[in-house]
Amino acid sequence: MAINSPTYDPVSTATALAEKYVSGQQEVLKARSTRANATEKALTDLNSALNTFQNALASMAAPNKTLYAQSAVLGDTSIGTATATAKAAAGSYAFYVQSLAAAGQVSYSNLTEDSGVSGILKVNVGGTTINVDLAAANTDGGATPLTPREIAAAINADSENASLVSASVITTAPGKYELVLTAKQSGATNGVTIDASGLTGSSLTGKTANVLVQESDAVIRIGSATGPEIRQSSNVFTGIDGVTVTFNKVTTAPVTLTVGPDSSATSANVQGFIDAYNKLKSVLDAMLAPANASKGTAAGAFAGDAGVASLRDRLVSLLRQGSGDSLANYGIIANRQGTLSLDTTRLNKALALDPNGLDNLIGKATTGSPTGIAGAIDTYVKGWTSGIKGQIKTRQEANSRLQTELSSRQDLIDQQYDAAYRRYLMQFSRLQEIQSQMSSNSSLFDALFSNDKD
Repeated sequence: MAINSPTYDPVSTATALAEKYVSGQQEVLKARSTRANATEKALTDLNSALNTFQNALASMAAPNKTLYAQSAVLGDTSIGTATATAKAAAGSYAFYVQSLAAAGQVSYSNLTEDSGVSGILKVNVGGTTINVDLAAANTDGGATPLTPREIAAAINADSENASLVSASVITTAPGKYELVLTAKQSGATNGVTIDASGLTGSSLTGKTANVLVQESDAVIRIGSATGPEIRQSSNVFTGIDGVTVTFNKVTTAPVTLTVGPDSSATSANVQGFIDAYNKLKSVLDAMLAPANASKGTAAGAFAGDAGVASLRDRLVSLLRQGSGDSLANYGIIANRQGTLSLDTTRLNKALALDPNGLDNLIGKATTGSPTGIAGAIDTYVKGWTSGIKGQIKTRQEANSRLQTELSSRQDLIDQQYDAAYRRYLMQFSRLQEIQSQMSSNSSLFDALFSNDKD
């Protein structure tokens, strides 16, 4: 009589039992590893969001930047351009541009490639002399003639030429060259000449300069063509505090310069501050959001994290600071969720009363001595983003240690799995052998005690 009993494949059975043996530990470890990986990404994202906000804050609240903007506009924009800082006094001014400043430019004609050139070429620019050794200017040591281009290169590269003059070469005919020298600075005292008397073997010797552009000062008159004269070496006029005017054309009649508040630019600057803050707050809100089963949304990476929640709350608190003044007075309003928006009417009204009030309240996010709201926020945020002892770095290091520990734990579970698998494989391989032997014996008994008379 045959023996019927369940049979087990040793490999698949050992695999299933070994997996079941470590499944509880593996599930716990998998959950912890998933959380650790999510934390690692969330910390990177948080650091990026905070750094982006700090960069925006530093740009808007830099030492030489202001949110309050003023404009300077020329009545005839073809005459030039003008800008104004927040410190400029509003007003209207008239100018008559009699002449523009120009940088001197000369050329020396019919130069050739010369052999055996030696001596010092003296280039005079605005009272400064540049001594150029032409023997050293020949880049191949005199194996070939000295070219005018090598002379120009030597002038430009000379250590005494501290951006005083630029030299270039124009080919006028085969083997004939024009050396052009241009002063870098404009003004009547910035003419260019050369002294080639110390040279030997050079076609520059005895040459007379061709004046291409006569050096000159700008002459600007206040009010009219007969008004008080302003004479200067530059076409950039900075005689009005906080205002810079660049003239590029003479006038035939007085041109008006109007300086006053630029409401559109100011609103754009303030909106930039608001947008930078709202973007950071949006990131923090998403990271702290609890799970919502009805909407099918998972919890944020830092849901329930008191530290990150405190970060968000502290930022809101710092925005509300001020000595008798507040952002709301300047139209920067927070809704119930803490998101900022801008009331331009209130902003312009407040700035009309105190043009510097908002910038004084916002302050500066400088490294040395931060001031105001921007300084306080930047200082606080650095406590999170610092690469030395910042909270994010501390958390990242702790999370990294946890991930290392979890990796070691995974190695241990793998070892337990391997040991269990080998044990079960041995047991069920033996069982398979016993079952095979029993089946063989059963067949033998059936043959011996069969009722078959044949």
